[in-house]
Amino acid sequence: MTFSAAHQALLDSVPAGAGARIEGETVGYTHEGTALEGYFAHDTAITERRPAVLVVHDWTGLRDYPKVRAQMLARLGYAAFAIDVYGAGIRPEGFEAASAEANKFYGDTKLFRARVQAGYEQLIADPRVDPDRVVIIGYCFGGSAALEFARTGAPLRGAVSFHGALTVHEPSDADQIKAPLLILTGAADPVVPDEAVVAYENELRAADVDFEVVSYSGAPHAFTLPEVDAYRPKADARSWQRLTGFLDEVFA
Repeated sequence: MTFSAAHQALLDSVPAGAGARIEGETVGYTHEGTALEGYFAHDTAITERRPAVLVVHDWTGLRDYPKVRAQMLARLGYAAFAIDVYGAGIRPEGFEAASAEANKFYGDTKLFRARVQAGYEQLIADPRVDPDRVVIIGYCFGGSAALEFARTGAPLRGAVSFHGALTVHEPSDADQIKAPLLILTGAADPVVPDEAVVAYENELRAADVDFEVVSYSGAPHAFTLPEVDAYRPKADARSWQRLTGFLDEVFA
């Protein structure tokens, strides 16, 4: 694929290993009659089943950014599937359109979780993937999706949110979470202020969930997205490093 300069620079920050052959492919699948179109990246030089990462896009839909992240993960030896929550061809442009599309799912938790479940089932059915070793990660809207999916009790090895909204549930269902959570948030994020972080931590703590929260100084919302003004290279690099350490830990 041909990426923008900013996305290519992000991809190049993770060099492929010697002999690696990274390939990406579009994957069509469905959920209750809705056509979805994901993106699968892997190293074809690896022939055995490998641990996998489910990647959930931000509120603009499955564009190049989550595909770049999937390729970065493939360069590390993982299978990575960037799922499509919205539907094939639904890639909203601009704040209002993206907000409207995202709110369809924020306002319908059952549908939100089911769309992620459809991507998860597509991933674990792939013979190149070890179905017992799956982590879900997501960015902004996708970070919220990762945390919501963990609340279903899915047999994940972990769930990671990059600058996702942190929504406390009333009544709480945090006791359904079986996987460790890694929450990477911006210390200057008006969407997720300090009081939201504390409230979320309190809900997880009450349910005895295994969690870690990392807050990056000066980082606003969307700090890992290289083509927006909110991008913070240092916070992005540090959060990626924390992700790779987390994957090493939970896949060991």
